[in-house]
Amino acid sequence: MKKKSLELLINENLDNIDSIENIVMDSRKISKGDVFLAIRGGNDFVEETLEKGAKLVICDDKKYKDIKDVIVVEDTVSFMQKWAKKYLELLDIFVVGITGSNGKTSTKDVVFDYLSLFKNGKKTEGNYNNHIGLPFTVLNISEKDEFVVLEMGMSGFGEIDLLSDIAKPNIGIITNIGDSHLEFMKTRENIFKAKSEIVSHTKEAMIVNGDDVFLKTLDAIKIGFNEDNDYVIKVLESNSEHIEFQIKTKNSCDKLKTNLLGKHNLLNITTAFALIDKVGFDKDLIIKKTEDLKLTKMRFEKIQRGNVLYINDAYNASPISMTFAIETFKELPKESKKIVVLGDMLELGEKSKELHEGLYDVLSTNDFEKIYLYGPEMKNLYEKFLDKKNVIHFTEKEEIKKEIEKFSEPVSVLLKGSRGMRLENIIKE
Repeated sequence: MKKKSLELLINENLDNIDSIENIVMDSRKISKGDVFLAIRGGNDFVEETLEKGAKLVICDDKKYKDIKDVIVVEDTVSFMQKWAKKYLELLDIFVVGITGSNGKTSTKDVVFDYLSLFKNGKKTEGNYNNHIGLPFTVLNISEKDEFVVLEMGMSGFGEIDLLSDIAKPNIGIITNIGDSHLEFMKTRENIFKAKSEIVSHTKEAMIVNGDDVFLKTLDAIKIGFNEDNDYVIKVLESNSEHIEFQIKTKNSCDKLKTNLLGKHNLLNITTAFALIDKVGFDKDLIIKKTEDLKLTKMRFEKIQRGNVLYINDAYNASPISMTFAIETFKELPKESKKIVVLGDMLELGEKSKELHEGLYDVLSTNDFEKIYLYGPEMKNLYEKFLDKKNVIHFTEKEEIKKEIEKFSEPVSVLLKGSRGMRLENIIKE
């Protein structure tokens, strides 16, 4: 199918190529028989990849137009997007597209875990959720795969439209509308409009967080804690090891137990549950699987280092996800002293000061042993706590690490900040 879809795009037969399997963008990872997509600086490695055994190179540098096994296009990224779209059109595959301000990756992980009980498939790996990463993921789908779960990120208008036009998802998901990207988008209304670009490309149904003031206006399957949702979540029991909860619809009431902590993860799970319900797979298998779900690293990941239990949620941060993380950390049984380490939330634009200060309420209502704040934006929050001796601002992560190491008794440490803050570096080796 990959060969056929490529031939349809370039309008010529690739008689010298029997099939196309593995597609690579990193010249260092080329193996014999791979196809190399020369993205940006990749044009400098065309000849090297051919020497390593690449069966085909696609680049946008005209100086290679007469070299055997090289296809020269106007723009490699644009061509890659068109190729991915054509390839998906030829495949008989179930596509799930996921966007939203927070929870995309965790929702993707749960959806993938659930669907994998019934079919073979793939999902977006790492941060391959943009205009390059999504088509690359699509082009590495095998013809044996029966589904793909695609995460879609954005920072402006038109990006979700582009990705959704490639993916044409059977089921579209929007997790929530938060404050991420306010630096570029200015208002949450604009973020909602940009995220909603997925709707017109979705073939069967949208699933959204019905508790979200923006998303509840969409014609979609709605999940959430409010009673007016199609899938209503109710927490039955919560501790440091698991949460028991129920998912209620007009026609059913299912009791589940999960190893994932936090109400935000119940939203992610219920979104995936609603998808499985829509498709019509066996819910009993799903309920059993929910007890042992696996998330991508740095999503409320527990890491024990001596007397310190790190709750590593440092992959990214926004006001919504920061609040979710702090509230979940609060609710954990106080088996040890609790330390909160927060780094700057980036890309919040002119509202950054206000949104950082806005975390005061969620932090001030709990007796944390220490609150360590890191970064220039967190200085705004620190100044609201000047009367609290247990709240300290730092400009160096190494200093936070030293403070944590001073504790000889058991402590639990929450790490939460934007990706650029790299708070995971605080974790002791």
